[in-house]
Amino acid sequence: MDTNVLVAGLRSRNGASFRLLTLVDARKFELAVSVPMVLEYEAASKRQLRTPGLSASHVDAVIDYLCRVASHHKIYYLWRPFLRDPKDDMVLELAVGSDSRFIVTHNTRDFAGAGQFGVRVLTPREFLREIGE
Repeated sequence: MDTNVLVAGLRSRNGASFRLLTLVDARKFELAVSVPMVLEYEAASKRQLRTPGLSASHVDAVIDYLCRVASHHKIYYLWRPFLRDPKDDMVLELAVGSDSRFIVTHNTRDFAGAGQFGVRVLTPREFLREIGE
């Protein structure tokens, strides 16, 4: 899951991103995380603290929850730069290193070329359809 999906889900309870967050522990899919990914989740989420109803403790609780239910992966190889944005490379490396079939993002064009690694890039709405939600 790309950081923009987490941020969108935290900013609004409407939409596919929030729905996806509510399903993280529903056994319909497995969320993969790495230390760099979690650090990026935390930094990007805390930049949203001006959002009404979102506090630092709320962000910490969500990050802790994701870390508790996700599968943890160490990334031992880097092929950077592959994508235009190094933060997107981090997401792709995690997807490949965790044998994930999907990257879920709002910026599908940023992951052009991910298919050569056997990873499909979907929006949250497309992914929800894929898993029957």
